[in-house]
This record gives sequence, C-alpha cells and structure tokens, in this order.
Amino acid sequence: MAISKTLAAFQRVLHDDSKDVALQDFKDTAMPPAVPAPPYRHAAPSGPWPWMDFDVDSTTSTTVIDSTWRGYPQNQFGNWTPDQVGRSKMLEKCLVNKSSTIYWMDVRDDGSFATPDMGGNGDIMVVGTEHEDGFWDILQGKRPENIRVRSVFVDDLTSPVLRMLGTRYNIEPFFFTSSINWIPSRYQEAPIHGEGDHITITLPFVRTLHKFRSSLNRSAPTSRSAPTSRTPSTTSPIPPSQSLDTRINTQAPFPMGDDSMLFIDLLAIHMVRGVKTSTVISYHPESTWCRTSAKRLHSLMQLVGGSVYWQKIFAKSKDPTFLFLAILWYALYAWDESFELLYSHVSELESKVLQTNDIELTRELHILQAHLLHYQALLHNFEVSVQFIVKTRNPAMDSSDFSDDQRTESEKLMETESGNLLSEIDRLEKRRMMLSNRLKNVMDLAFATVNIDDSRQTRELTEATVRDSAAMKQISYLTMIFLPASFIASVFGMNVAEFNNGALETLSHYVEVTISLTLLTVYIVVTLRRIAHSTSTMLPFLQRTVWPILSLWKVMPKALAGARKTSEKTADDMV
Repeated sequence: MAISKTLAAFQRVLHDDSKDVALQDFKDTAMPPAVPAPPYRHAAPSGPWPWMDFDVDSTTSTTVIDSTWRGYPQNQFGNWTPDQVGRSKMLEKCLVNKSSTIYWMDVRDDGSFATPDMGGNGDIMVVGTEHEDGFWDILQGKRPENIRVRSVFVDDLTSPVLRMLGTRYNIEPFFFTSSINWIPSRYQEAPIHGEGDHITITLPFVRTLHKFRSSLNRSAPTSRSAPTSRTPSTTSPIPPSQSLDTRINTQAPFPMGDDSMLFIDLLAIHMVRGVKTSTVISYHPESTWCRTSAKRLHSLMQLVGGSVYWQKIFAKSKDPTFLFLAILWYALYAWDESFELLYSHVSELESKVLQTNDIELTRELHILQAHLLHYQALLHNFEVSVQFIVKTRNPAMDSSDFSDDQRTESEKLMETESGNLLSEIDRLEKRRMMLSNRLKNVMDLAFATVNIDDSRQTRELTEATVRDSAAMKQISYLTMIFLPASFIASVFGMNVAEFNNGALETLSHYVEVTISLTLLTVYIVVTLRRIAHSTSTMLPFLQRTVWPILSLWKVMPKALAGARKTSEKTADDMV
C-alpha cells in the first residue's frame, strides 16, 4: 500500500515537472514580476512596532473585536490595529483569491506517511465561500491518537482561510506578513518547557524555469490574458544588455540565453510543536509564474515518506522537526539546479569574450555578478535558517513522555542531518564563489581585450601622425627655399619713397607702424591669457593688464644683479 502511494506521488511530481510553465497563469508580460525589496524591520515578533508608520500619530483602535475566527488577528493579538493590518497588506493580498486548495498529509507515530480523509473529501479540499464553516469544523475536530504530525499545504490563500488558520493554531501575524511581503525571517514563539512551541521560517531561494519563452509563445493563442499582439516574435529572451532600463534589479528574474531563467521563489513554513501531535503549515501566497505550489510540495513530501533513509529517521526519532528539515531540502535541490544552469551560462559568456571583443558583453557580466552577490545573501539566509532549527530545540522533547535515550538519539540525529544540509549549503556557496571568480576573470579579460585594441588603434594613429609630420617637414623645407625670394619680392613691392618714386610713405613710417602693432598684439594676447605661464595659476584681470610693469619689476633685479656680478668679475680679472 505504501509503495503504491509513493509511486502515485512520484507520478504527480513528474506530471508537475512536465508542465514546467503553468500556461493559464501567464500574464501580459514576458517575464515574471520582480520580487519586492523586503522591509526586514517587520520580520519578527521581537520588533515592538509591527508595521507602524512613525510619521503618522498612532491611535488606539476603538473597533469592537470579533472573538470568532473572523476577528483575527485582533482576537489573538490585540496590538495589531486595523491600520497596521492594512499597512502590512496581510488580508488585502488575499482578496484576489476566490478559493483556497488545501492538501493534507499525516506522519504517524510509527514514522509512516499517510493521506488522511478530511471530511470525506480525501487529502485535497477546496475551500470557497460556501465551505468556510465545514473547513472550520475540520480544524476544530479531534485528531486520531496515532498522528505525530499533520501537514497542511495551502494554495492561493484566501482571507477566511488565513483567519481560520491563525485563530485555530494561534499563529503570529508575522508569519503571514513575512511571506506575503517576501521578508526572510526565522523565529520561535510561545516556548513552554515540556509542552511545545511555535517556529517559523520564511526562506527565499532561487529556482530555475526552463524554456519559458517557448512555453509562453505556445500559450499565447489560447490564453485570454495574453493578446497575440504582445507575444514575443522570437523564442530567445531579451539579453539584459539590451534592456532600456539601466538599473540592475537583483530581485528580478535573470534570463539566460537558452530560453531559461532564474527567479526567486519562497518557502513559508510554520510549525506548532507539541508532545502528542504537531502541525506544519506550508503557505504559498500564489502559485503563478511557476512558483512552488502547495500541490508540488505536497507530492514531494509524500516521496520523502517513501525514502528508506528518511523512514529510518522518522522511526528512530519522535521529534516532528525532522519533517521541517526535510522540506528545506527542496530549496537545496532548487539551488543546485540553478547553479548548474549558471555554470553553463558563464561558460558560454567566456567563449563569447574569447571570440569577440564586444564591450557590450561587460554589462551582461556585471548584471550576472550583481545577481551572484545577491545570491550570496540568500544562501547565507538559508544557512542561518538551518542553524536556527538546530539551536532551537523542541521543548516538547523534554516531556516525561520521552526517555533520556530517545532525547539523546534524537539530538544526535538532528545534529547529523542538519550537518549534512549545512555541508551541502557550504558546497553551494563555494560553487557560487567559483562562478563569481570566473566572472571576474572573464571581465578582466574583456577589459584587457578592449585595452589591447585601443592600444593597437593608438599605435596606428601615432604612426599616421609621424607620417604626417614627415610630410609637413618636407613642406617646411620647400617653403624655406622660397622664403628669401618671397621676402625680397614683398620688400621691393612696397609703396614707399625709397623703392617707388612719387610714393607718399617712407620706410621709416612702415617700421614704426609695424613695431607698434606688433607690441600691441603681444600685449593684448598676454593680457587675455588667464593662467600665468610660469606659475600655472589663475590671475585677476587688473593684474594681467599691468603685466609689462610686473615683468620689468621681476627682470630688473636679476639684470642689476647680473651686471654687478659681471663688473666684479671684470675688476678681478684686471687685478
């Protein structure tokens, strides 16, 4: 029976993978929207002012609080005023969904995985407006005693489902606000020794989408939301270097040259840990643009139940946190696949740089380097999240229901399995560093190639200048040959009495006028020059107008000193 369920789950995963792009979910744009920049200050309950605007005077809400699930979050957390709830968009972003799809999965006390029959609907339940009361009754119902963990995977969360889950399991609103606003977070709340606690992890990670352009083109004729006129004419993505927007947005998807792209996905997991039974809630704000859906994660977790390795872990340890750890392996698989694609893309860019010297390639290299730096921060969040699980022991394991041997074995298993996951994350970080270093190397190569070409062009220009200088020198030599003859012809052609009888002017007048105009020209040129030639400093206009007097003032002491030295030397020689 267990084998047949595992095979069925495996078939569902393959079916999901075969439809790599949800065609009905494509919008009018050719790329998924960018993830918003996270406001980290609103990511944990330790912040005393959740979603408050300091520019606006805070007022106490006078609204009557509904004590039923419809009053969440005020019915559980009175400090969350309607203004703060509205600013966080916790309920607003759920209004676009008309119904939620709930996927259930149980982990029994013996470590086996099962699909429960919830309200006669099997392990899948669609909760619309007409099913709200039925879903609330199911949440309130008593579980069978042999259920160690009940997993609830929620697709397309609606406002009523959010309120019911938050009220039933007393979930801090930060879980919903962090996931809706893409804020990485991790925290523990309400720990009670020997009874249990709540832990939350919101983890952005990078995923790969293959052949998204081709799929988009195939979907265009049948998609109501994507008009044919807006369908891309080619199957290759627009290179980042051709984008009209010069800003580099690391939150946006990164397209590859083979019609694939990398984009940021999200895991939002909340776990209520108890002694007898625990609950895992995996919330998926939206399953559009091929982001991880509850259906896919539900199928993957069923495959975990079919893994012999993990069956032994769940059989040895009663700690429900191992299911939490197993879910995080999905993010690691996605990271590893993304770096495989990046490796091929970087190799392709290297070959382009080696074959061409296109300076436009450097922009694409810089964009990829910026994304890799952002991925470094995301990987660090991944590592810290795993360390958080290790350090945050389950208080329920201190209950008298568990023996010391069980606690010791569980702690050793947790240390081992978390160490395995951390070592894989460290491998991913080293691979990211390798890709970043290769990018830096290829960028240096691109700049070196451009500099070599510039040097070659400069050398060619210098050689051309030398050839022009040689030609000008030849022209100068030729001019020197004709200069005496030209000068004599000009002199004898002058209209002066010495050379032309009956002329009114004389040669002395010519000399006087020529010298006067020459001196005036020199005075005007030097006066209009703003920077002193000797000191390279800016001079005021009035000081420039008296430059002849200043020049004489500087020259005269030197001339007198020279004359004095000459006379003294002459006197010495005479002696």
